[in-house]
Amino acid sequence: MTGARGIPGIGGRLQRPPEPLRPRPEAENARSAAEAAARAARVRVRELTELADLEAVYRLYDGIWRPDPRNPPVTTELLRALTKGGNYVAGAYEGDRLLGACVGFFGAPSDGTMHSHIAGVSAAAAGRSVGFALKLHQRAWALARGVATISWTFDPLVCRNAYFNLGKLGAVPAEYLTNFYGGVNDGINGTDDTDRLLVRWELDSPRVRAACAGTPSVCDAEAARALGAVAGLGRSAGDRPLPGTVDAATVLVAVPRDVERLRATDSAAAVRWRRALRATLGALLADGAQVTGFDRAGWYVISTAQGGNRR
Repeated sequence: MTGARGIPGIGGRLQRPPEPLRPRPEAENARSAAEAAARAARVRVRELTELADLEAVYRLYDGIWRPDPRNPPVTTELLRALTKGGNYVAGAYEGDRLLGACVGFFGAPSDGTMHSHIAGVSAAAAGRSVGFALKLHQRAWALARGVATISWTFDPLVCRNAYFNLGKLGAVPAEYLTNFYGGVNDGINGTDDTDRLLVRWELDSPRVRAACAGTPSVCDAEAARALGAVAGLGRSAGDRPLPGTVDAATVLVAVPRDVERLRATDSAAAVRWRRALRATLGALLADGAQVTGFDRAGWYVISTAQGGNRR
């Protein structure tokens, strides 16, 4: 039996429930930035809880990912459970038409974090920064609930996603995850391994505040090269991986120009890129190196732990 001020603990002892998190100081500015991003994208972003809205999110994701029916990215029932538990599901609308959606859930009660599980935007809204509007809404929602950090994963081979996450949003890579989801076999990933880069979005850091105000985190691989950076993984004229060296304080790691097209036209080449990136970027991060940015021309810029004698 529980008392008015406690919940059952180990050995029958009563424990106080965790104190509710308070809104972060940046919450009001974040709300204004999110509203500005939604206006620029010509959408209205709102939290979703009704069953019909959650069913629309399921259908949207099904159209984007074209998954194996046995393994959809979400189900309506899962979304319903997440919202009932107070987690985050939001959609971006043009009138009554759902153009994008984002789903996240809370981490441990005491650590003030969330994990953003999935976000997707219809191809019909390409080029309108609907994804940016969704993420800024998620940031404002989280800060208003005392969350300091949101984490998520993305495919590090996808050039445009790397720039969006690291440049446009100001997130910072934390860990390389090998074949994290196993074989999903959908219309985007195909049968490729699902290696992912885990990033952390420190919601009220100067880097993130600037990014959300419209000043992305700019990174210049050529400038880094002029200062002594070396190519740990290069890219040939035919868009194939070229192994290099990591014997320097700053290392550049390339990705293909369009891995999704490559998967459709030359799946073997896409697999070679996956293995090369895993062997280079994955090994560097495991050895303590840090990704300092991403040049939208297709280069991760990495500061090694100490430089020299690394391979």
